[in-house]
Amino acid sequence: MKKIRLIIIVIFIPIFYACENQKKVKDIVKKRPNVVFILVDDLGLNDLGVTGSTYYETPNVDRLAEEGVIFTQGYAASRVCSPSRASIMTGKFTARHGITDWIGAASGTEWRKHNRHDKLLPAEYVHNLPKSDITIAEAMRDAGYKTFFAGKWHLGGEGSNPEDHGFEINKGGWDKGSPMGGYFSPWDNPSLPNEKKGENLTMRLGNETANFIMQHKDSTFFAFLSFYAVHGPIQTTEEKWQKYRDKAEAQGILENGYKMERVLPIRQVQDNPIYAGLVESMDDAVGVVLKAIKDSGLEENTIVVFTSDNGGVASGDAFSTSNLPLRGGKGYQWEGGIREPYFIKVPWLNNGGSRSDFPVTGTDFFPTLLDLATVDLLPEQHLDGISLRPILEGKQMDIDRPLFWHYPHYGNQGGNPSSIIREKNWKLIHYWEDGSEELYDLDSDQSEQFDVSASNPEITKELSNKLLSWLEEVGANLPVKDLEYDSKLAEKRHNKTINEKWPELEEERIKFLSKDFKPNEDWWGSRLTED
Repeated sequence: MKKIRLIIIVIFIPIFYACENQKKVKDIVKKRPNVVFILVDDLGLNDLGVTGSTYYETPNVDRLAEEGVIFTQGYAASRVCSPSRASIMTGKFTARHGITDWIGAASGTEWRKHNRHDKLLPAEYVHNLPKSDITIAEAMRDAGYKTFFAGKWHLGGEGSNPEDHGFEINKGGWDKGSPMGGYFSPWDNPSLPNEKKGENLTMRLGNETANFIMQHKDSTFFAFLSFYAVHGPIQTTEEKWQKYRDKAEAQGILENGYKMERVLPIRQVQDNPIYAGLVESMDDAVGVVLKAIKDSGLEENTIVVFTSDNGGVASGDAFSTSNLPLRGGKGYQWEGGIREPYFIKVPWLNNGGSRSDFPVTGTDFFPTLLDLATVDLLPEQHLDGISLRPILEGKQMDIDRPLFWHYPHYGNQGGNPSSIIREKNWKLIHYWEDGSEELYDLDSDQSEQFDVSASNPEITKELSNKLLSWLEEVGANLPVKDLEYDSKLAEKRHNKTINEKWPELEEERIKFLSKDFKPNEDWWGSRLTED
């Protein structure tokens, strides 16, 4: 009998301890904070009320920002979408992970098909998020988090979708980078079935995220809401258009809204009522998500991040917004192309309304969120990110680190193939067409109007050497000269842009603001109702 008891004890002790360990793991996970990451597509730094816009209205995002830390020197890792998104997922700068352009962009000799007549053939780049990388979603999932993704992915197709990189649930993420079919149902998205005619895509993504939060309020989750908004094609309802058309008129409609940048005209004023309506819809959807967090009783234990993947579209695409006083916009090498809204709310730190001017970037989210969630950091993965937890706790960061950007491509917004280093207040841009360089002192010249490289040769040389050495170290791909380049054809194209494209843009701007503007019978489908 004693032997039987001993056998039972020997058998059940390991089972008991295994159950106890599982319970402890579950308790640890349950105590960990939830994370909601909100990423907006193409939102400029100054496209929010909290960052200075007097035209766009974003009360929900403004409130979120004021409840957390506002990083006034927040950067995306790239001037266009896919590279920036890959850096958030991997914690690596773009030259290191290899996705240096939006996935699907032409490179090499294929670029000639655009008839741009440019001096260089853009560099080759990686077309799928590398399987060898551990994404932030995989790290959170492996730590016991339920992982969820909604919206724009654009980091590869079959075999490289959100489900292949750590997200257990995917609502709307696939290989496309814009809302195929538009912002009103029926849209074309195999990962997001149409349910109601005329439904707003942005609100649908907000509702999907809110539903996930409510359904998993008793677990611990990592939810990534990645809006297709405010990417083109820009669309809104008649009601929102009317509101912002009237607001533009009340503020005073300028006769001209553009000036010529180096390659394309660039918008100088925020007065596009269609874009304004699209921004407000994004804010409405953010409000739905924040309400779900509060209604589920999770507000005090949920970290919320808000940012964008690149600057606002001031040239190219839909020419939607102005990023002034920052120069440029999406696709550009200047601050308007890479400076972003960058807010982190950690409720238990009671740091609402504080601001930090420490330069931060998209690669920092990975280690920061792991650190805040008490998940072991992965320094060999998020090589180019640092944890911002000390700043969030009200401490100073006593490190000076360089930030790097690498875009060896042309885009349709007017930027040039170039690479950038920022260290302290200095920003150096290296241009690949001719090897020229610009140096800006961002403390005194955030608008980048004064190239001070000639008056600061030692700083220019030091930063240039650091940048080029780093690019060589990580094996960055570079563009090459196009031996078929024709300067006369390039000049002809440039003159056509000035003489034809610029006036067309001014006419379109006034058309959007005219009292009788009507895009179509159903306002891009927003008037459709279910049969």
